[in-house]
Amino acid sequence: MNWRRVQHVLLCALAGGMISAAVAHLVPTKTAHADEDPVAARHVYSEHIAQTYDFHLGAGQPFLPSNATTDTGEFIDPKTFPTAAYCGHCHQEAHTQWRQSAHANSFRAPWYTKNVSLLMNGKGVEFGRHCEGCHNPIALTSGSMTKGVAQKRPTDDDGITCSVCHSIQKVDQRGTGSYVMGQPTVLLDESGKPIVGKVSDAEILAHLDRHSKAVMKDFYRSPEFCSSCHKAALPASLNDYKWQRAIFLSDEWQMSSYAKQSPLPFYVKPAVSTCQTCHMTRAPLTGLDPGAKNGQFASHRWLGANTMIPTYFHYDDQLQKTVAFLQAGVFNVDLFAVEKQTEHSLVAPLGTQPYALHGGDAVTVSVVIQNKGAAHSHVPEQRDIYESWVQFTVKDPSGATIMQSGFLKPDGSLDERAHSFTNRLINKEGKLNDLHQVWANRVVAYNNTIQAGRSQVVRYQFRVPEKLTSGALSVTAQVDYRRFNQHFIDFGMGKHTTEPLVVMATRTRLLRIGSNDPEPADPADNPEWMRWNNYGIGLLDAQQYGEAVHAFEQVARLRPDYVDAYTNIALANFQWEKYDVARVDLTKALSLSPGNPRALYYLALVERNQGNLDGAIDDLKKVAAAFPNSRDAHRELGFSYYQQHLYQQARGEYERLQAIDPDDLAAHYNLSILYRRLGMKPEAAIESARFADQKDDPTANTYALEFLRNHDEIAAESVPWHVHSDTDMGPSTSLEKSH
Repeated sequence: MNWRRVQHVLLCALAGGMISAAVAHLVPTKTAHADEDPVAARHVYSEHIAQTYDFHLGAGQPFLPSNATTDTGEFIDPKTFPTAAYCGHCHQEAHTQWRQSAHANSFRAPWYTKNVSLLMNGKGVEFGRHCEGCHNPIALTSGSMTKGVAQKRPTDDDGITCSVCHSIQKVDQRGTGSYVMGQPTVLLDESGKPIVGKVSDAEILAHLDRHSKAVMKDFYRSPEFCSSCHKAALPASLNDYKWQRAIFLSDEWQMSSYAKQSPLPFYVKPAVSTCQTCHMTRAPLTGLDPGAKNGQFASHRWLGANTMIPTYFHYDDQLQKTVAFLQAGVFNVDLFAVEKQTEHSLVAPLGTQPYALHGGDAVTVSVVIQNKGAAHSHVPEQRDIYESWVQFTVKDPSGATIMQSGFLKPDGSLDERAHSFTNRLINKEGKLNDLHQVWANRVVAYNNTIQAGRSQVVRYQFRVPEKLTSGALSVTAQVDYRRFNQHFIDFGMGKHTTEPLVVMATRTRLLRIGSNDPEPADPADNPEWMRWNNYGIGLLDAQQYGEAVHAFEQVARLRPDYVDAYTNIALANFQWEKYDVARVDLTKALSLSPGNPRALYYLALVERNQGNLDGAIDDLKKVAAAFPNSRDAHRELGFSYYQQHLYQQARGEYERLQAIDPDDLAAHYNLSILYRRLGMKPEAAIESARFADQKDDPTANTYALEFLRNHDEIAAESVPWHVHSDTDMGPSTSLEKSH
């Protein structure tokens, strides 16, 4: 689009009275901001708010438990935030897309407001600042999150509006709203000074360069910008307990193959993909918007996994695009292997090996679920109330169901024994925090989410009906998703509510009674070597090291030139504490790819375990040089220096690690020791306190054990590997009723 042409058209429209009165009144003969001192006005506003504001955690920290702050530490008058409608005068396409997004509706969704009301009604309005730092930044920075102020504001319906994101001055890597909000401005004056308050469309159009400088900063295009909210912790100031990590999407991305900042992912991507690459994809501009570049517009829908907002607000276009996004190759489902109980031999990968099946056979099917297309875990963020699971079904030749796991019951709730990509938040009474009461959390009983680029092996056992002598069993595995579990959405809506159910990926195979011959590869399946590789990754994460070694050996057999096949064999043996054996395969990997950083990293760990610290340090230095943002390389290099009593070098590595992740526990612990030994007592005290606050509470495990003891129907999910059997598919105790 030729924006200069658009500028000319809009200016002519203004002059000719073609734009509505709502816009035309913004063209004054003298701008409204010219006669006031915005600095003084802000100070007056802030002093007025401070007179009645509850500084619950100290006068100098008005926004805690959120990490958000403002550029001067003062409050910001909400009237100085331009509305989204104001920005939409020109940015029509952005406004249309934004209105349907989760950002725009971050505060007005009824399930959210009802959940945060649990916190504010139970502990006080001031604790809601923890949430609103990201869900309602204008409410937070304006000082309205305090006692005696109605928690309903004119700005609420805009949620995270245009002027929120485009007024942020800087961010850091702590998350939980770790941004600095500046005074909103849409235009700079001739000297480059921000103009506070609304200015006319005509002024902006006449000074597009100054408008762009006012509202755009280079770091807005970085994943670090997103991390200020898409990473969060539960601090002691919220839960009166201790620091706990809540969500960490930015960390997961940074360690994934998509970021290309770590040598350790199992697969290598051809190019860097950031948050913006996936969630702000460029597409041909269909409306009017000066933000387009060469006719391409960066999406302001921020497509992700929120299917409830477009359903509730009837944003049909957003819902359709969200479902398509979820089904666009995020998962690969592989019905990988069959094992008959009487033979104890694995037939794998299915389709490549002959086998026979008969009536009465007890069969275990291994399903491999690969997180192939997400740069972070599934499910991310509020995984305790979001719901995604594996639905597994076996049908006989007549279509009758022999076994089903992961079904929805008549009341809409999920079969408790389903393999779910979830976690369980447990309170100090050993009960489930079933309504996302994160402020009452004490321990995570288990976490079954699936990380980027990794796989899980899920096993299902059933018996072939005795009477079957011919035909075929139809076996289907699929990954299902809905935004919330039934219990939470019914609470949030105040009534029984049906949500969209998305089948993210599915795979069906026929298991014939009698002989099953090899068959041509299905386009839905990965190549055979990758099928073995994904199976090995799942076994490795399930701590089945011997089986993982065997799987990776099959990869090496099929692809003898594949370096990571040998590194993966070595990794399995290393975790099995077979260091000499691991060294052999790492040597093979490095002979195929000299200096390979992934192989060097694991070789360094082997060398250190065998007492060769000099060799470990040399290798880790090479890894850190190739991947300067590898948190693992800096952490292990720091520890190796520490073991050699090279304290300054160790300090440098741990400080570099903290620049990547300010909450790395090993950095807190080791820096507390290193600073003390280097005579830096104040710094040592700070790191020691942070370590004490952030380390796991060993006594909290008793709460998890109490919960699992009372819920045998899901206890197996806490075990690294287990089998879902047709004998345990019956009714079980509802988790919610246990309260």
